[in-house]
Amino acid sequence: QVQLVESGGGLVQAGGSLRLSCAASGSILRINVMGWYRQAPGKQRELVATITSGGSINYVDSVKGRFTISRDNAKNTVSLQMDSLKPEDTAVYYCNAYITYSTGSGFPKSSNYWGQGTQVTVSS
Repeated sequence: QVQLVESGGGLVQAGGSLRLSCAASGSILRINVMGWYRQAPGKQRELVATITSGGSINYVDSVKGRFTISRDNAKNTVSLQMDSLKPEDTAVYYCNAYITYSTGSGFPKSSNYWGQGTQVTVSS
């Protein structure tokens, strides 16, 4: 049906950059909010950034000025450009999207979807 597939991530030195991308596929009618979350070892998953279909953006304070979220509504993709990375950014990053999709029955449904996660490691 619907899935989110992430790409990007990896190992980078402090001060470096990485770009994460996420593509949604399936019988998608509409994607409202798309975003990125992260979970560091021993910590709860936290919101990193979100972007609505209209382009409204929200960042967690710790990444403001360093990370940039963007989306392509026509391609159902969302990206996260991460600059000036710090060791404390090390985590598994998850793509998230609230998607309205066709079920084939004439009655669409909406659900919250997660990507499989991608590791970002920043060395000091």
